[in-house]
Amino acid sequence: MSKKQQEKSQQTMQELMESARELFGSKGFSQTSVAEITEHAGYAKGSFYRHWNSKDELFLQIVEQKFKTYRAERDGQLKTPRNLEDAMNRIWDFLETIVRDKSWSSIFLEFTVYSAHSEILRKLMNKSDYRLSNRIFAELVRDHVETDFPPEKIGAINTALFEGYLIHSSLETQILTFEDVRASAIALALSNGTRQD
Repeated sequence: MSKKQQEKSQQTMQELMESARELFGSKGFSQTSVAEITEHAGYAKGSFYRHWNSKDELFLQIVEQKFKTYRAERDGQLKTPRNLEDAMNRIWDFLETIVRDKSWSSIFLEFTVYSAHSEILRKLMNKSDYRLSNRIFAELVRDHVETDFPPEKIGAINTALFEGYLIHSSLETQILTFEDVRASAIALALSNGTRQD
């Protein structure tokens, strides 16, 4: 394939991905078809299948790109925390950037539930490329945990509380605020990970 053809193929792929992001955001993942994605982008369905085998595969690529962007932001925000409380605050500052991206968090939650019905997708979604990583959160707090409480549990608690908050938020229960969940996560980490003199 010539360089010009490669550039055109890359442009087509980006335009299809942007079309999918827009439609997933307005209609949801399940309600959006491949035909709608291609029509919205101004391409034939064959263009879609030159790049992806399925809508699931396209969505996973979108998720991977989105999380690369989030991780780049996170890495800038999370350098050298002074203590566990500082590390937790920086983690939750980062998580707040995800919450602000309302349509994205709803789509991601919908796809996560959808993927629970497929063993292949479930395994893929448990890879750190496609979701928040308990391991990464554990590494961010590891040097600041003063007790024998496993940093991996702090990471898992953060992920569980955050993903639970996304569910409450998408259901518009208005019972819990982001600040409520943030404060609870930090309090749990500090009560388990710092020495109580």
